[in-house]
Amino acid sequence: MQHKGKKVGILFSGGPAPSANTVISSTALNFLDSHIPVTGIFKGYEYLQDFNINSPEQQLRENLHYTEITYAISQVRNERGIYLKTSRANPGKQIEKLEDLEETGKNRKLKNIIDAFDYLRIGALISIGGDDTLKTANFLWNMGFPVIHIPKTIDNDYYGIPWTFGYWTAVDTAQKIMLNLRADSQATESFYIVELMGRKAGWITYAAGIASEAIMMIANEDIEEDVLDLDKISEKIADVILRRKKKEKPYGVIAVAEGLADKLPEGVIPVEKDRHGNVMFGKANISRLLANKVREKYNERTGGSIKLTAKQIGYETRAGSPISFDVVLGSMLGYGAYKFYSENRFGVMVSVNDNFDLKPVPFEELIDPETLRTRLRDVPKGSDFYTLKENLSFRRLSR
Repeated sequence: MQHKGKKVGILFSGGPAPSANTVISSTALNFLDSHIPVTGIFKGYEYLQDFNINSPEQQLRENLHYTEITYAISQVRNERGIYLKTSRANPGKQIEKLEDLEETGKNRKLKNIIDAFDYLRIGALISIGGDDTLKTANFLWNMGFPVIHIPKTIDNDYYGIPWTFGYWTAVDTAQKIMLNLRADSQATESFYIVELMGRKAGWITYAAGIASEAIMMIANEDIEEDVLDLDKISEKIADVILRRKKKEKPYGVIAVAEGLADKLPEGVIPVEKDRHGNVMFGKANISRLLANKVREKYNERTGGSIKLTAKQIGYETRAGSPISFDVVLGSMLGYGAYKFYSENRFGVMVSVNDNFDLKPVPFEELIDPETLRTRLRDVPKGSDFYTLKENLSFRRLSR
C-alpha cells in the first residue's frame, strides 16, 4: 500500500507514560531529517473523530487541534508530560467484527478520522497508545489507511514487546515512594498496603515490590478464582503481619495491584466510569478495602488492633521524569516508526529484540481476528520473575 499525501501524522492516546515526549520527539526528528513534514495531533482522536468539513464547529484549527512540528521538538525529549496531550477517545468502540467497518452507523467516527487526515494532507499515521489505540490503528489499516503503531502502557502487559517505554520509570518512581513508606513503617512499627497501577497484570506490583523490599506482593496472577475472596486474601495478609510481629519485625509494606478490583464480588466492584466508558478501578480503592478487612481479621485473632494504612500510588508513577533506559527505548521506538515507514511497512507495531534491534510485529499477530481484542501479557505463574517475587516475600523467608 502506498502512502498518499505529503505529511505524516503523530498522535498519542490513552493514559500518560514517562518518556512519552521522547517517543514523540524521536519519531518527528527522524522524519524531519528526511524532509518529510510532520503534523502533531492534539488529544489523540478527541477532535479527529468528530471532524466534519461542512460544519465550522467541527473543523480543525491549527495550534488548537493540531500543530506542524518543527525541530523545536528536540527540546522536549527528556521533559515530563505529553507534548501532544492525550485523551481516551475510542472511535472504534462500536466495532465488534471487521464487517462492522462497512456499516455507516458504526464506522462514522473512523471515517471522520480518515476525512480529517485527507483535509490535513496526512498520508500516514504513527499512533502511540495502549490496547484501544492499537485496535483503532488496526481498524484504520483495514479501512485502507497506512498506520504504524508504537505500544504504550506503564503496565508492561503488551504482547509482542519485552518492555514498554515508561514501565521502568514507573517502577523506579514507585520504588522511591515505597522505600519512604517502608522507613516510616519501621520507625512507627506499622504496616502499609500500597495499591499500584496494573489493570490486568502484576508487572509493576511485582517489580516495585521487589525493588522496595515489600513483604508481600499480590496481583491478578495470584488469584485463581474468578471472584476475589476478600476474607481469604485478608487472612493471608494477617498471617504475614502476625509472623512479622512474632519475628520482632512489626512493620512492612504490602504491594497490591489495582486490577484486583476487576475480580471484586457483585456490589463491591466499581461501576463508576469515565466519559469514554472505562471502569475507574481507583474508585474501588482496593487497598482500603483490604486494609479494613485485615484489621477485622487481626482483631478476631488477637483481640487487639493494628496500625495499618492504605495508600494509593497511581498518577505519580505515570508522570515521573524518564530514566535513561526509557529515553533510549523511546528513542529507538520512534526511529523504528520512521524505519518501517521508509520500508513501506504498515499495519505493524514497532517492537525491539535484544540489543534494541527493531522488529515489526503485524497487527494480525496482536489482535484476535474473531473478538478483535488485543492480546495481553501477564506474568506467567512459575516463571523466574514470578518465582523471584514469591521467594522474596516474607511468608517464604525463614528469617
